[in-house]
Amino acid sequence: MQDFQPFPTDALGHVDPALRNAAREIWALMTRDDVNLSMLRAGRSVPDRQWRDDVPVSRKLIPGAPGDPDIPIHIINARPGLSCPGILHMHGGGFVTGAAHHDVAMLQDMARSLDAVIVSVDYRLAPEVRYIGSVEDNYCGLAWMHAHTDELGVDRARIAIAGESAGGGHAALLAIAARGRGEYPILFQSLVYPMLDDRTGSSRAVPPHVGTLIWTPQCNRLGWEALLGEPPGTDSVLRAGVPARTADLAGLPPAWIGVGAVDLFVDEDIDYARRLIDAAVPTELLVVPGAFHGFDLLVPDSPPARQLQQARLNALRRAFIPA
Repeated sequence: MQDFQPFPTDALGHVDPALRNAAREIWALMTRDDVNLSMLRAGRSVPDRQWRDDVPVSRKLIPGAPGDPDIPIHIINARPGLSCPGILHMHGGGFVTGAAHHDVAMLQDMARSLDAVIVSVDYRLAPEVRYIGSVEDNYCGLAWMHAHTDELGVDRARIAIAGESAGGGHAALLAIAARGRGEYPILFQSLVYPMLDDRTGSSRAVPPHVGTLIWTPQCNRLGWEALLGEPPGTDSVLRAGVPARTADLAGLPPAWIGVGAVDLFVDEDIDYARRLIDAAVPTELLVVPGAFHGFDLLVPDSPPARQLQQARLNALRRAFIPA
């Protein structure tokens, strides 16, 4: 087993000054050459925040697809009898780790700010299931939300989807699946540093100052191989499991994408935004200078984090304005 690599002091020059202390602290946690699934699942570096008392949260099981297990969800800020905007949320974790309960406090803040109802799906993780299983779990969450709008207090015409990192990738996959099936409309997709392309860090190299913190090329290869069941970056990868490999993006919901300039996903996210724009999908892109993957979770009160958070909320507010 290899030792942790020393922090490259020249890399700090690419990181926003408000984020540099956090960069130093987390460097040793995610920069090994021998990253494996057990390490990723044991290595969560952000403690859960305490849940708010003024925004209700409940947990329940909903039916999965035929032959699949029931799916746990968290319901945040249910408003029975009202007609509020709704958000279906998918958590991050590189496709292989994470859980809905980690994000509850953040989603309570979002629900309070937007006067929205949020349903967060505890989709099954890879490699225990491949992408088809997790996409079906999230699709079942969307179907359940549409079927229970009165119980939730949600306006069926104002349901958005959202996710961070792998959750953003899952949200993008869900938007593509929902477009193809034509059953449940999605108003908007809010994607925070989404994980969209298996080729990043495998068949496509990244600049040396990008992807050195939190989520590295080694982590990315592990996550995508777990999701797809085959080595990432090859010509044999099934396009249906990778948003960036989807040839036609026309007809997808309007999108907001936010990513840091030194995040491993910066190039793929910029490229996906460009392709959405080329497909006539209304799209807004924010690239935060000097920000690495997960920076808003590690330093939530920093100016870069506030910039990302406010831009995301403002985009959702605009999307939720009744037509």
